Amino acid sequence: MSTPATSHLPTAVITGGAGGLAQAIAAELLSAGFIVLAPGRAELDVSSACSVRAFFTALPALDLLINNAGVFRDGPVLKMTEADFDHVVDVNLKGAFLTTQAAVKLMSKQRRGHIINIGSYSALSGPAGQANYAASKAGLIGLTQSTAKEYGARNIRANCILPGFLETKMTRHLLEDAAWKENLLSAHALGRLNSPQDAARFIAFLHSMENISGQVFQLDSRVRRSV
Repeated sequence: MSTPATSHLPTAVITGGAGGLAQAIAAELLSAGFIVLAPGRAELDVSSACSVRAFFTALPALDLLINNAGVFRDGPVLKMTEADFDHVVDVNLKGAFLTTQAAVKLMSKQRRGHIINIGSYSALSGPAGQANYAASKAGLIGLTQSTAKEYGARNIRANCILPGFLETKMTRHLLEDAAWKENLLSAHALGRLNSPQDAARFIAFLHSMENISGQVFQLDSRVRRSV
C-alpha cells in the first residue's frame, strides 16, 4: 500500500508582525492553510541587513512575503530632521528592498513566489506633513514594479496594496476626534473605511490569482483623477 504524498503547505512571512493589519493577515492565511511567520522587530529588524540575512537564511522555503513593517514620523519639511527622514525611509523602503532581495534568492530556486508590499494612499496624494512617509511609499510602488519585471520569468510575482486608513491600535486615537474623522470619511465616496480583516481577505484573494503581477491596488473609495 503506497503512502499518500504529503501536500506542500505554503509558507508566508509577514514583516511588522505585531501590528493590527499583520495579525489580521496572519489569521486569514492560517485559515487558508498557510504556515505563517509574523516576526516582530525583535525577531526581524527589516532595517538591518544582518537581521534580514539571518532570518531568511533559516527558512527552508518561502511562497509569500508580505512587506508590512512600517513607521511614520510626520512633520513639515522645514522641521523634519534628517534622522526622522532617514528612519522612515530605512524601514518602509530600504527594509522592503532588503527583505525582497532575501526572498527572491529563495523564490528563484523554487521557481515560484509572491511578494506583496503594503503601500499607502499617501504615495499618490503626498499629504502635507508626510514628505518622508509619502516618499517611502511612492518608492515602494517603483520597487514593486521593477521586481515584477525582473523576476516574472522565474514565476515570481510582486504587487502593491494600498489598504486605506484602517482602524488599529495605532490609529484608533485619531478617530476619537469627531471633526478629524468626519473630514476623513468625507474624502471617501462611500463614506466608510476598511477594516484590517477586509484588507486581509483581499490579500489572500490576490495571492490566489496567479496571473497578476506588477499592479497597485487601492482598496478604499477615495477617487483621484489620473494625470
